[in-house]
Amino acid sequence: MCSLIARFWDVNSGRVTIGGEDVRDFTLDSLMKNISMVFQNVYLFSDTIENNIKFGSPDATHEQVVEAAKKACCHDFIMNLPNGYDTVLEEGGASLSGGERQRLSIARAILKDSPIIILDEATSNVDPENEDRLQAAIEALMKNKTIIMIAHRLKTVRKADQILVLDGGHIVQKGTHAELAEQDGIYSRFIKQREQAESWHIAGQDT
Repeated sequence: MCSLIARFWDVNSGRVTIGGEDVRDFTLDSLMKNISMVFQNVYLFSDTIENNIKFGSPDATHEQVVEAAKKACCHDFIMNLPNGYDTVLEEGGASLSGGERQRLSIARAILKDSPIIILDEATSNVDPENEDRLQAAIEALMKNKTIIMIAHRLKTVRKADQILVLDGGHIVQKGTHAELAEQDGIYSRFIKQREQAESWHIAGQDT
């Protein structure tokens, strides 16, 4: 669905609209100015951290880059690197952890300041220690935006204005967390499965 919004693919029938306008009527440049994406697997270029953050906003100042990095909770780890914002990353950002790469991607999206943000499992590669920081970064990114969030963690989607449940490429349920929890369907079954999983424990045995 998000690939259709961003026009990675086009629909075979029907249409996808932004503000009532078919996305196929936008130029690619104008469409991309309106959309920022934070992917599950973040790709970083073999360039400085500053230039990686400025990727969607090449005219941004250093001060604006630092402000975005602080909002994305990555300023501190950047300053601990050998050359700070001038540190050159390995291809793909291999020298950074998954959580650090995702926070840099969020800083990039904050700096770009697009009205529509697509978050694809933005907390998937984060250890529990950094998850709260990443959630804070996402909350900074979400202010006054339309957020489309792909997620499988309940606490990530629980506060959403609207949840769409997809099955086989079709929307099968739509509503708030409270509404969907009361309906018999995929969402309520998912909640029950999560609750059962949280009650599991590993039994030890003396040898």
